[in-house]
Amino acid sequence: MSGTGALHGLRIADFTRVLSGPYATMLLGDLGAEVIKVERPGSGDETRSWGPPWYEGQATYYLGANRNKSADGIDLGTEAGRARARALIEQSDVVVQNFRPGTMERFGLGYEQLAGALPGLVYCSISGFGSAGGADLPGYDLIVQAAGGLMSITGPDDATPIKTGVALVDVICGLHAVTGILAALRHRDETGSGQHIEVNLFSSLLSALANQASAHVATGHVPRALGNRHPSIAPYETMKTADRPLAIAAANDKLFATLAHCLGRPDLVGDERFATNPLRVTNRHQLVEELEATLTRAPADHWFGLLRAAGVPCSPINDLEQAFELASALDLDAVVPITCPDTGTTFPQVACPIRLSKTAATYRLVPPPLPT
Repeated sequence: MSGTGALHGLRIADFTRVLSGPYATMLLGDLGAEVIKVERPGSGDETRSWGPPWYEGQATYYLGANRNKSADGIDLGTEAGRARARALIEQSDVVVQNFRPGTMERFGLGYEQLAGALPGLVYCSISGFGSAGGADLPGYDLIVQAAGGLMSITGPDDATPIKTGVALVDVICGLHAVTGILAALRHRDETGSGQHIEVNLFSSLLSALANQASAHVATGHVPRALGNRHPSIAPYETMKTADRPLAIAAANDKLFATLAHCLGRPDLVGDERFATNPLRVTNRHQLVEELEATLTRAPADHWFGLLRAAGVPCSPINDLEQAFELASALDLDAVVPITCPDTGTTFPQVACPIRLSKTAATYRLVPPPLPT
């Protein structure tokens, strides 16, 4: 089933597992592509066993990255399996794979082994550390966060490096894979020629470190963990209230003045310690003490309502239940149900965040059962 979205008519041969690749191919499926997920019969994607939690007997980790796909049980360790895989690729527009570099070549399914007979093939390889000097390094998100510097700037201080609460590098790399695939398809539309796309978790992280990476590359500065504080803006962090923390991002002088007046502290605007953003960064500790002296007099929701009405960016620290409740209140339709026609089981799913006015994302297939 190929759907009717923007990518209707494209077939994706999906040789990926865990998160970066499956997340990428799920997005392509949401946008209308037909995705055939190749899995080893009887065991399949590792995330099928990554529980709890479970939903209807399946790991929610797996369910979260594998809708809008069909599954094909192919054992690439056998000659018959490799022949079936080759036949699938010959009938596909795009191959996405995240085996360790060199694996697909050993199966006779590498890009260079296919491109001569399939000049229009778009082939995306996802790895942990690239196909050159880091080809032997396994691409686990935790290891990439450690190696790539993210953990060094995440946490309360230098002595307590912390990973993000989700495999964020996998997701970022998956998004880069989708971008590369769409660019290669555009090039193929123009020229008829496919190409090989390579993305890796490590490079994706370095790019996603944005201002922190730019500061180091340009000046040699090595940033350190600041907790929830921003290295270049104040106030831009979480602060105590009467009940739970409140995140405030008063990122310019006008917003700071509005914040101060909303808190009944216009004196802060005229305080020479806080007259400009650089001064507020320098005197951050004194500034936070002054702000929290007022914020702790009322609960976070009180300040959220007051500051939101005045246009000051802020939010209480929500848990996921509260986050999805907020999404509902904002009419964002963040959850969609997909019902299996064979069993009648409905699978709640996080909606595709890409909203297209003419070719909207569709939810056609529940995550497929384990192929036998």
